[in-house]
Amino acid sequence: MLSAPLQRMLFGLGDEHVILEPQSGQLLHPEALVAFERLRADARAAGFDPLVVSGFRDFERQRVIWNRKAAGLRPVLDSEGRELDVAQLSPEQTAFAILRWSALPGGSRHHWGTDFDVVDAGAMPRDYQPQLTPQEVADTGIFGPFHCWLDERIAAGESYGLFRPYAEDRGGVAPERWHLSYAPRAWELQQLLTPERLCEQLQSCELELCDTVCARIDEIYARFVQVPDHCYPNVN
Repeated sequence: MLSAPLQRMLFGLGDEHVILEPQSGQLLHPEALVAFERLRADARAAGFDPLVVSGFRDFERQRVIWNRKAAGLRPVLDSEGRELDVAQLSPEQTAFAILRWSALPGGSRHHWGTDFDVVDAGAMPRDYQPQLTPQEVADTGIFGPFHCWLDERIAAGESYGLFRPYAEDRGGVAPERWHLSYAPRAWELQQLLTPERLCEQLQSCELELCDTVCARIDEIYARFVQVPDHCYPNVN
């Protein structure tokens, strides 16, 4: 059984485990913040200005996003980014379509504060609002040069424990080049986040499609929650 503080951290039920990143106003795990600050110093020396645009997200925020998508009140997209009509989908089809682009409440790595989304503020025109789209982070996109530089740092093992958990399409979460994770703490927390614990947490709140999700929790966990060990740097 998990202690109360560890359960709150694992599922994003509180923010006691995160601290403020002053430039962005986002909350990060302290160790993730140290790694980001070291990486940012290197990036600035190379002519970039990394900015965190999304850090810690709590369970309730993720639950609201999920429920609004399940109810058709927010867009649900297919793998090509086209909007779907959830009224024409089965409950299973709706759940899996949401999971392609949005984390399951309780299954989001952003709950831990170890994970955050980053862009290059130095490349943005005034009043530009990052959308976190594949086009922005493509090699030819507005943030492409920064992410190409970051790819080289990660490949060389010079990213201070930060890596891309969704660097490639493994048949679950769509690739997110903007998403970085602090491997040492994220890997430890992932070991605690079992399908059984996740389902128990979901059944304790008002979640649309909860029965559908829990009926397929093992598949959902493998495809949309778990990041394989081989993706983590220095984890065998």
